[in-house]
Amino acid sequence: MIRWLTRAAALGALTATASIHAATPVYGYRVVHAYPHETSAYTEGLFYKDGYLYESTGEAGESTVRKVELESGKVVQRHDLPAQYFGEGIVDWGKHIVQLTWKDQLGFVYDLASFKQQRTFNYPGEGWALTRDDKHLYMSDGSAVLRILDPDSLATTGSILVTDGDRPVLNLNELEWVKGEIYANVWMTDRIARIDPATGHVKGWIDLSGLLDTSKLSDPTNDVLNGIAYDAQHDRLFVTGKRWPKLFEITLVPPAR
Repeated sequence: MIRWLTRAAALGALTATASIHAATPVYGYRVVHAYPHETSAYTEGLFYKDGYLYESTGEAGESTVRKVELESGKVVQRHDLPAQYFGEGIVDWGKHIVQLTWKDQLGFVYDLASFKQQRTFNYPGEGWALTRDDKHLYMSDGSAVLRILDPDSLATTGSILVTDGDRPVLNLNELEWVKGEIYANVWMTDRIARIDPATGHVKGWIDLSGLLDTSKLSDPTNDVLNGIAYDAQHDRLFVTGKRWPKLFEITLVPPAR
C-alpha cells in the first residue's frame, strides 16, 4: 500500500520498526532462483498453491487478483476490482480466496477456481495482509497487532501483539505461514520478522538487503519489498516486491556464531 507520510514521519516510522533486539538472531539469504515478475503488479498479497502463485495488487483503479505461472510470470487468470477499491492481502481457505481492501473496511470472498465474487464482509480499520494455518486466518493492519479471524465468518476472534524483546514491531505488512511461524514483511524495511504465533515474540529476522537494487525502479520510495509465498510440499520460499521485475526463491543463511 502507499502511505503518504511527511519525511519526518517516515523517518520516525523506520526508526521504530528497524530497531532489532540484540538477542534476536538475524538470518541472511541465498538466492536459489530468480523468476520474472510483472512490473505492473503493485504486490499486496501473495501465496503459492498447486503449482501457481496467487497475487493481489493494489492502487485504486488498478487493483487485481491474479493467478500466475511461476516459471514464466505469465498471468493466466485475473479479476479486476471495481475502480474505487484499493486491493490488499489475499489468502486461500478451502475453495475460496479472501481479499482485503485498504481503507474501505470491506473484504471480498471469491471462488478459488473461477475468481467469481461470492460475498463481501466488513472489518474495522485498515486491511493490509492475510495468511492462515489449518484453523485460523491472521490479518495485519499496519500496526503491531495481528488479528485472528474465524475463517468461515471472518469475524475477529483474538489478537497477537508482536514484539521484539519488549518493543512492539510496527508496520507489519504482507504475511505468510511458514513451518509454524508467521513471516511478516515490515513495511519500508528490508526485513522479514519471524513471529511465534503463540506468544507474538519475534524469533528471528531475515535481512534481505541487497536482494534487488530498488534505486533503479521507477518509484523506489513506494516500490518496496512486499510479498512472501511458501511452497510447503517442496520447502520453497519466495519473495518479491511492489512492481519488482523479479520474484526470488531464497534459502535462509543462519547467523554467524
